[in-house]
Amino acid sequence: MAPVLALVGATGAVGTVMIDIINGRETVPWGEIRLIASARSAGKKITVRGEELTVVELKPEAFDGVDIAMFDVPDEISAEWAPIAAARGAVAVDNSGAFRMDDDVPLVVPEVNAAAASVRPKGIISNPNCTTLSMMAALGALHREFELKELVVASYQAASGAGQGGIDRLNAELEAVAGKGVGAVAGDVRAALETAGLSIEDGPFGPAPLALNVIPAAGSYKGDGWYSEELKVRNESRKILGIADLKVSATCVRVPVITTHSLAVHATFAREVTVESAHKVFEAQPTIVLVDDPENGKFPTPVDVVGADPTYVGRVRQALDFTNTLDFFVCGDNLRKGAALNTYEIAEHLAPTFA
Repeated sequence: MAPVLALVGATGAVGTVMIDIINGRETVPWGEIRLIASARSAGKKITVRGEELTVVELKPEAFDGVDIAMFDVPDEISAEWAPIAAARGAVAVDNSGAFRMDDDVPLVVPEVNAAAASVRPKGIISNPNCTTLSMMAALGALHREFELKELVVASYQAASGAGQGGIDRLNAELEAVAGKGVGAVAGDVRAALETAGLSIEDGPFGPAPLALNVIPAAGSYKGDGWYSEELKVRNESRKILGIADLKVSATCVRVPVITTHSLAVHATFAREVTVESAHKVFEAQPTIVLVDDPENGKFPTPVDVVGADPTYVGRVRQALDFTNTLDFFVCGDNLRKGAALNTYEIAEHLAPTFA
């Protein structure tokens, strides 16, 4: 019998992308797809693969008969309900940050460490943070060939990484400054936002506007100069790649882009690596698109990657003054591969074990 798939958070931003992904698949392995959400969303009708499905309320009995339950909900909801789903017999595949660093919960990127999904003491599998995910296909492929030793990353993160509130806020800020000749003086942007009734202190990006600006802080402040997004890059990269002592340093920057995170990666390896050998590795990966012709102005940018499933890689070059080191640029849609798609790919990977 074909397995039963549940989607918790079906009406949310990432849940909506998840449904688009399911609808876009040529075939699916599921005998039934069950949509689950909060009480206020229960009863809504959503069409999935040509069938109108009714959203059911998040209750323990909603997981009865479910084989795999994908969670696209906030951390606190996952922390409460993923164990309930697991206790009811489902494998919970969680997209939140609730379990990522739990030693008994595998952190999985199927093209990098799919085997980890089979060892799940709590019945839960975790999906990495979208920033880490945006570079992991590329890094995993290079690590298999050349053995990664050190990693320095600068991320340029889209507003949607802060949720729907981040998208709405950036759109409001852009509307407030559009056509106003803003930017000659730093105070002009703040004044334009204040005139539009947009309090910077109440915004989702901290004490600075995002329109016509970049903010060198993403996530919550964790002390000693570090923000949560930067620590996630370090800790999650080590866990996914299986390199407990990997040297990692990250600077995460919020930029005025709606969707798609970008990362400038500086990676040092144990073995000799060249641009040509890296190109061959990238070209062999079905989930990577190599766009690397800087002489003719061809390289990935977020605008070109929005809505795409693969990771896009370009600007691959031998690092000057460093041995066995590459610099390259990565773009990945943070709402697709960075969230919904990887979660779904984990579920697809597990599906044959329930057939």
